[in-house]
Amino acid sequence: MPLEKRTDDRATGEERAPLAGPRSKIAPDGSKPVSLKILADYLGLCPATVSVVLNNVPGRSIPPETRERVRAAARKFNYQPSLLARSLRKQRTFTVGVLVPELSDGYHTLVMSGIGDHLMREGYFYFSAHHRHKPDMIEEYPRLLMGRGVEGIVAIDTALTHELPIPVVAVDGHRKIHGVTNVILDHKRAAELSLRHLHQLGHRQIAFMRGQPFSADSDDRWKSLVGVAKELGIEIRPELTIQLERDLTSPELGYPVVQELLRQRQRFSAIVSFNDIAAIGAIRALRDANLKVPEDVSVIGFDDISVAAYHTPRLTTIRQPLRDMGETAARILLQRMQGFKDYPEEFAVPPELIIRETTAPPHKRALKRRA
Repeated sequence: MPLEKRTDDRATGEERAPLAGPRSKIAPDGSKPVSLKILADYLGLCPATVSVVLNNVPGRSIPPETRERVRAAARKFNYQPSLLARSLRKQRTFTVGVLVPELSDGYHTLVMSGIGDHLMREGYFYFSAHHRHKPDMIEEYPRLLMGRGVEGIVAIDTALTHELPIPVVAVDGHRKIHGVTNVILDHKRAAELSLRHLHQLGHRQIAFMRGQPFSADSDDRWKSLVGVAKELGIEIRPELTIQLERDLTSPELGYPVVQELLRQRQRFSAIVSFNDIAAIGAIRALRDANLKVPEDVSVIGFDDISVAAYHTPRLTTIRQPLRDMGETAARILLQRMQGFKDYPEEFAVPPELIIRETTAPPHKRALKRRA
């Protein structure tokens, strides 16, 4: 008897299994885990076709109706692809490491949500490790993640110092390190948007917040503000420059430094905050000093975190497309992990000015009040 051959249905693009008697017509009874072979027999398809659909393998032309039939059967019998088998077969782990300073709400979480969404769609798993900007942890965690089999790393607001033996994409990383792709915001454009907005409103006496020394964005953002202020003829005065130091992710970051600025009775009509969280703390400090925002002092933030649009008053800010930056970082990393050689060393993302309720033209009483 000649050997049976698999048949290729040219009309549908499906690779069908040979008829194998009554077994292919009997549905699994749910008493034991369903294997790929059993699921393929039930569907009358080749196991390779079922695997391609369930693992979202690109580049295979399989009709949408076939894909839906496979997914429906997988749901019906609670079939789960074996990641271990997949890893052993391809000698890959399909796992990524994510380095992040902390895991609270705000900037870092929004970036991570973009990373996680893209990795989930592409069938990858990830480990996250938060280091609180501690140099010893930033040095040690990549080794620990590589020891757990990660094939690449996304580093968010993390001051990497040297090349790693696997692909790395840094979100808001500004150091040029071989093998590291930096996904950054265009800080020059961000500075132009914020300072031109205040300048056009009439503000000239402006207080500035400098970011913490350990934040990856601090230096570039400050240099951009200094450069644009010079172009506009805005003086950056040392007595109106606030240096943030504390590693906080709550409005307490901006509250005490603005309190101290007010105690010095300096004249200013606007504050450029390092980020939205610090801006919210600054607004609270101004209110506790019986000053109104924006009637007495305008405040502009940075990031456009979720709470910025719902704070009272709603915060004017520079929007970073944080989820998009996370997705972009994950996409570039996976391309590099898959062997793409033509990848960028830097990918700049444009910012956007979001005008809400915390900026307005200055009032003369605002300056007289602190004279």
